[in-house]
Amino acid sequence: HIRECDAIVHVVRCFDDENIMHVVADASTNVPVDPIGDIETIDLELIMADLEMVERRIEKANKAAKGDKKFLHEAEVFQGLREWLDQGKSARGYLPQVPEDDAALIATSELLSLKPVIYAANLDEDGFSDPEAVPYYRLVEERAAAQGAQVIPVCAKLEAEIAQLDGEEKKMFLDDLGVT
Repeated sequence: HIRECDAIVHVVRCFDDENIMHVVADASTNVPVDPIGDIETIDLELIMADLEMVERRIEKANKAAKGDKKFLHEAEVFQGLREWLDQGKSARGYLPQVPEDDAALIATSELLSLKPVIYAANLDEDGFSDPEAVPYYRLVEERAAAQGAQVIPVCAKLEAEIAQLDGEEKKMFLDDLGVT
């Protein structure tokens, strides 16, 4: 179902907490928070999924070209994209480099790395009150700016607490936080 979505939201951890293990290959080792490394890992997984899809598209176009030569161009377009993706680059960065007709053809493929990205920078309560003071948040902002993406500061812990409150309690809690 992810291929049918309009955008991808990366929830990126931007706070230290020794009680929360960072997901790594060796679970016995607690590693420091690395929002950029986390983003790159997810990006690579999306690119790898796109590579599979592009391979299938090339195969399909090559088979169709046996009966209709117009599909040869489609196979060439997707071969160029495959070479780009093989370098670990997202399809978003490829479109501006190809003719408009080729970009429109690629856009029909529902590639995950073509989708717009929004980074939800998950901060702790202190960081949420002043995101710009959090070095992890600033790293995510820099990454987003380079990609033309957005960053939204969130505090999932606060959101969870708010979700458990009823009407008047919720209003009082939000008022105390200065949040509307």
